[in-house]
Amino acid sequence: MRKILIWFLCYFFCGFFVQAEPIRLATTTSTENSGLLQELLPNFEKKTGYQVHVLSVGTGHALRMGQDGNVDVVLVHAPKAEMRFLAAGYGINRRSVMLNDFVFVGPEKDPAAIRGERDAVRALQKIARGKHLFVSRGDDSGTHKKELYLWNKAEWKPERKWYREAGQGMGRVLQMANELNAYTISDRGTWLMLRSKLLLKLLVEGDPELSNPYSIIAVNPARYPGINYLGAMSLIAWLTSVEGQKLIGNFRLAGQSLFLPTAINN
Repeated sequence: MRKILIWFLCYFFCGFFVQAEPIRLATTTSTENSGLLQELLPNFEKKTGYQVHVLSVGTGHALRMGQDGNVDVVLVHAPKAEMRFLAAGYGINRRSVMLNDFVFVGPEKDPAAIRGERDAVRALQKIARGKHLFVSRGDDSGTHKKELYLWNKAEWKPERKWYREAGQGMGRVLQMANELNAYTISDRGTWLMLRSKLLLKLLVEGDPELSNPYSIIAVNPARYPGINYLGAMSLIAWLTSVEGQKLIGNFRLAGQSLFLPTAINN
């Protein structure tokens, strides 16, 4: 272990480059859709010599890929699921990376009258009481997990008459909600990326319950000896370094600062 640590430090900080094995990163659609990874990864690859192969899926799928040893590192946003992943021995070295938030979007006429609501649970209750159409990702993603958490807090079980489970990524769900004149919950990044193509409006934001923290976790090499653990740790070290955190904090989408870096303060 000591030899591996010395090699890693030399590789990362001393500019010692070899033909590096690619890093397989499973991450959420929000980091891909927002353009954040396209901003970050070229800088990392130039600095370290690694190439990163990105698999953009929902958080639940990303964690299952890590659980099966099919990726080296995961960047996800579902804290409870992450802790179960760690407790089961599938991952190690979890680090906080950044924070953004979820928003409610829906029809401009807003039949549920949730516009300006600051309580996400109350917004869901208004949608449910009026039986207004709601499109759920229904895909075990971090966004879906947050939505289910909020329904549980609202003490409401959605009904099929007005609740649609898409089993799709965020972009497709926003398109479906647009076509159906329905409500949905989206990560802010994907919403900002697609809003100019949609008739939907942002209606609810700002509730602390809509906070969306992201963490990065290396897949456990003791369980899967064939994974690229050094590559995974290089990516974790860089994303949580001053350089990586500064790039995350400076990232803009539609003129807005989208992600709050959290590694330096944690």
